[in-house]
Amino acid sequence: MIIAVDGPAASGKGTIARALAAHYGLPHLDTGLLYRAVALNLLQTGGDPESEFSAARACDISQIDFADPELKGETVGGIASRISAYKMVRESLLERQRTFAATPGGAVLDGRDIGTIIAPQAQAKLFVTAAPEVRARRRFAELVGFGLNVHYEDVLADIRARDERDSGRAEAPLRPADDAHILDTSEMNAEQAVAAAIAAVEQRRA
Repeated sequence: MIIAVDGPAASGKGTIARALAAHYGLPHLDTGLLYRAVALNLLQTGGDPESEFSAARACDISQIDFADPELKGETVGGIASRISAYKMVRESLLERQRTFAATPGGAVLDGRDIGTIIAPQAQAKLFVTAAPEVRARRRFAELVGFGLNVHYEDVLADIRARDERDSGRAEAPLRPADDAHILDTSEMNAEQAVAAAIAAVEQRRA
């Protein structure tokens, strides 16, 4: 069983995907971390985020430590959002994601184009969303928890900018798959969102 979990930044899709993987005993891949790893590699090697060729050269991420807390930072996240629009970058990471989706027994993947591009054959597809203000509050709390000095207004502006880039890009734009279950978590806590996601997957399995 392949479960595709898509959605915009800070919608809760990562939390839901990890919970689904634990619930069903499946491996999980946060595909956004792949783009963040490329962004971090680009940053560390002095590459230009505005150059598609420079970003493509940074797609060899074998030396990146995925436990590096810098991967979760706003600087890396902003660069990842920009370079994810590049066709060469997306093509470089495509096969890695599809190979993971083909794991014997199934897998859970979360990102922005899992149900539409990476694994359109997924048996269960969720599109997790929430109001921008709600997502900004969640992201703000997360960053404060990391000990970062941030302002809510800046986080909200960044969320909106990412939404615009993700949904407006030519390559694999952020959108729900035609057969995706839309899960709006604006009024839900984490436990409620996970319960709703499991119910949606069970409905698709039935």
